[in-house]
Amino acid sequence: MKFLLFGLLAATLLVAYRKWLRNRRINYLQSYVLPDAVLARFREQRTGLSSEQEAKVRDALFQYFHICQLVRGKFVSMPSQVVDELWHTFILFTRNYERFCGGAFGRFLHHTPVEAMSTPTLATDGIRRTWYHACRLEGIDPKQPVRLPLLFALDAELGISDGFHYTLNCEQTATSSSNTFCASSIGCGSSSGCGGDSGSGDGGSSCGSSCGGGGD
Repeated sequence: MKFLLFGLLAATLLVAYRKWLRNRRINYLQSYVLPDAVLARFREQRTGLSSEQEAKVRDALFQYFHICQLVRGKFVSMPSQVVDELWHTFILFTRNYERFCGGAFGRFLHHTPVEAMSTPTLATDGIRRTWYHACRLEGIDPKQPVRLPLLFALDAELGISDGFHYTLNCEQTATSSSNTFCASSIGCGSSSGCGGDSGSGDGGSSCGSSCGGGGD
């Protein structure tokens, strides 16, 4: 009986500790301020963005980081070129980024280019995962979206010519540029035809993602 009670107490304490740790990391992320040097370097790469637009890019990056927290180590793809560039810039400041990862994730969050992904479906699975959580965070039904979440809308909104542009009208993708992808089918949940997967086998160009993180 004593061993049973001890086991229940230990399990309760473990659950409480994990909840406390998760909330601590979320609070750390929410209160974290990107170093001025990171933003200054980013401005050198992406000239012409207003302070309001730059703030949106920053918000989108931290939304992505929050999604990485929610999936607990599963892979999530990055659907925005301009947000990915800010992430790249942050990583260049290695000590800042390493400390940030420790506080926000408890480990180093690696950046994985599409070319280095272990399986052809990893990027596509990752983009569906990102879509689901980005929609949920903004109160959007991922299966019946009425608008795009920030991470998926930003490249087109800011006119990023080499970015990933998503549309809810899938008929437009047939006549649009090669970097325009159908977003409204990403959350359909089937094993084929979702996320703009054209069956090309490259896993990245078909779903509109440049890279991702979250996995070990």
